[in-house]
Amino acid sequence: MASAPSAERPLAEPHPRARWWRRAPRIPTLALFAVVAMALLGTFTLIFATVEAERVQREQANRTSGVLAALNGLVTAAINGETAQRGYFITADRRYLEPYYRGRADYERESAALRERLGDETTEQQQALLDEIDRLGDAKWAEMGGTVKLVGQGRMVDAQVRILSDEGKLAMDGLRSAVRRLDVMERGHLDRATARAAEAESRIVPSLALLFVVIVFALVLGLWQAIRTAQAEATAANAEVIAEARDRADLLAKELNHRVKNLFAVILAIVKMSARGDAEAAPAVDRIARRIHALVTAHDVTQGSPGDSHVDLADLVGKALAPYRSASERCEVSGGSLVIPGRHAVPLGLVLHELVTNAVKYGAWSQPGGLLTVEWREEDGRVRVTWAERGAAPIIMPEGGKPGREGFGSMLIRSSERQLGGRIARRFEAHGIVVEMDFPREG
Repeated sequence: MASAPSAERPLAEPHPRARWWRRAPRIPTLALFAVVAMALLGTFTLIFATVEAERVQREQANRTSGVLAALNGLVTAAINGETAQRGYFITADRRYLEPYYRGRADYERESAALRERLGDETTEQQQALLDEIDRLGDAKWAEMGGTVKLVGQGRMVDAQVRILSDEGKLAMDGLRSAVRRLDVMERGHLDRATARAAEAESRIVPSLALLFVVIVFALVLGLWQAIRTAQAEATAANAEVIAEARDRADLLAKELNHRVKNLFAVILAIVKMSARGDAEAAPAVDRIARRIHALVTAHDVTQGSPGDSHVDLADLVGKALAPYRSASERCEVSGGSLVIPGRHAVPLGLVLHELVTNAVKYGAWSQPGGLLTVEWREEDGRVRVTWAERGAAPIIMPEGGKPGREGFGSMLIRSSERQLGGRIARRFEAHGIVVEMDFPREG
């Protein structure tokens, strides 16, 4: 276990070149984040464009379906009216007037529905066809109405002459032709909207592949930057400064990876919110979300606030214990508010996280009735923290916890000890572990 440096013997001043290299990685790191942010922004744009294109395609499909139904209703109503007109002429049975008037009412209703479904987005060609349909429909119903009136007056010869004339046939043929052209035009709008949606969706996969390449490049470049930093620090004369800088480079690489994973989490949240309340968009959004989620491989979680100037030790301890505390896990915390530099947060937070997880797996909180005590105080400009566990029964340490065997926890504590510039001592007693931390408050 490394011993704490004495207050009378300050650390040697780092080499000027080492100080420069310790500051230099900040600029490349910011550049990495900028590249990743630009890639994510481009992906956001494509995702939103795809969702918007599919929304337009769905609206066009609904509109086309309604227009085609209205066109079909127009033709059907006209045919029904013509059939009833001929039946009334042949039989003079007034019962045929009921389907005739019903067909005319259906025609007027479908004509109004057609204009409503086309809405304000009607093109000039569609408007011209609508006017032509109205004109031909009016002509056809005027011809049928005149025939019905003649039959009602008993003028069968005049009614026959009107039926045998080309007036009704020309109007009906023209109506069918105009309806067919409007049908083809509306289907063309739907085909173009569908093609645009398919084109927008086809751009998502290459975009995600490019984003994956950018993220991998950023991670590799970040790792290279960390390695270069460590190599530059190897030229420094002070071994303790070199060890501290190497530990910070490792934490920098982990922080980069952690923040990139957070950005992916934000993407997934935004994509899923885009489909909220729109059941028809859910399948496309789910496909996009799965493709993004496939890029996320792993992440390392660390707690701390390296960007803050100062942190409260009480808050740091509370955040480390909060995920595991419950009514059955007894814990006594004392010490009150004690503000320490923000650079102490990461190493101290890692140590606290390691201790609390070990307490849950092997220590005082692994059995009912255990007690965990955390105390801290300040003495002569130094912070002293005592972590003590007392199990309800004798605690059997795992093989990795035996003295003489160094596991990841021991290496983490040694690394954090150097960064804190102090001492972290552990004692394995029958009732549990006791950890004492002693480091300068300001560093």
